[in-house]
Amino acid sequence: MKSAVIVFPGSNCDRDAQTALREVTGQEPAMVWHKDGDIPEETDLVVVPGGFSYGDYLRCGAMAANSPVIGALKRHAERGGYVLGVCNGFQVLTETRLLPGALLRNAELNFICKPQPLKVENANSAFTSAYAGTNEVAFPVAHHDGNYVADEETLDRLEGEGRVAFRYAGNPNGSSRDIAGILSENGRVLGLMPHPERAIGGHEGGSDGRAMFESLLQAV
Repeated sequence: MKSAVIVFPGSNCDRDAQTALREVTGQEPAMVWHKDGDIPEETDLVVVPGGFSYGDYLRCGAMAANSPVIGALKRHAERGGYVLGVCNGFQVLTETRLLPGALLRNAELNFICKPQPLKVENANSAFTSAYAGTNEVAFPVAHHDGNYVADEETLDRLEGEGRVAFRYAGNPNGSSRDIAGILSENGRVLGLMPHPERAIGGHEGGSDGRAMFESLLQAV
């Protein structure tokens, strides 16, 4: 599987994504600087990592969504390539409209940093197939603006089309309907606030995130 990780000024989870992809796929991902404007040809998966792109000025992900590389990211998604947006990456994907809704400040206006139990809501996607038969996992969370919101029509559509991939087990941030991660209409774009790349086994203290990258490897 050929993969790439976009790096913005203020990204701080790009190395975590790089390590996860290298360890699970056995191949080195391309690290794409946001001003390059191009994603390597034949890339299967693009990861938009967590962090604080552009210092979270204006709105989280808003400035990154206007970077030169975003045109290439949209073309990659339009031709059916896989995109994984984690934390700030999820915020970027909503700002680019690759995913619906928005991420607001956490309900209690505090920064949350802890292992977070999640319910696997849909184990039939390219990102989650390895979780089949798994009811609950735990990924780390580390965010201040993870409160997912959308209008009722959009929420109903996400529910009805099976596009809610993960829910919080014990909602830490006030997200609508406990939503932690959602899929695009074609199932090839996933945005989620928790960090699977920080739970692949080893020093992190957990390995539940590894199956996400194994799912993608199998899908490709």
